[in-house]
Amino acid sequence: MVEISEKNGRKQVIFTLPEGIQASEASVLGDFNDWSPQQHPMRQENGRWRVAVALEPGEYQFRYLVNGTEWYNDEQCECCANPYGGENSLLQV
Repeated sequence: MVEISEKNGRKQVIFTLPEGIQASEASVLGDFNDWSPQQHPMRQENGRWRVAVALEPGEYQFRYLVNGTEWYNDEQCECCANPYGGENSLLQV
C-alpha cells in the first residue's frame, strides 16, 4: 500500500508491505534510490512493515525486497515490465 501526503512542501510517500507477506526484514527499492536495499529499510509499526520516503513529483518504478531474496509488487499500483522478465510497480507522485 502506498500513501502520499505533503510535508514541508515536499511529497512524502509511505510504503507499506502488502498484508500476508511473512518478513523478518524488508526494504523498498526503486529508481528513486538506485535499487539499493540499504537506502530505505522498512520497520515494523503495529504489525506492518513501513517506511516513509520524500520524493519529488514524477513517475517511479519500485518493488519490495523481503528476507533478502523475495521480490513483491504493490497490489494497489499499476505494473510495467522490467528488463529481468518480471514486473515493477509504478508510482505517480
